[in-house]
Amino acid sequence: MEIGQKVRLRRLRDRTSQEVIAHLGQYGVIKDYKVMDGNTVGRVVKFDDNFTTWFFEDELEPAA
Repeated sequence: MEIGQKVRLRRLRDRTSQEVIAHLGQYGVIKDYKVMDGNTVGRVVKFDDNFTTWFFEDELEPAA
């Protein structure tokens, strides 16, 4: 998944805030990458309501 690509939040790996849970199933755009450790890279996603946070790649799917 690349910067600028439209994606859908399909699942969450861990417990999280209600604000993030409210975005399940919604679409956003990848704005940046976030290096988690030496092997894992997250994706920073911005939603239509300007909420922005990062997700693991397996939590996202490309928009159809």
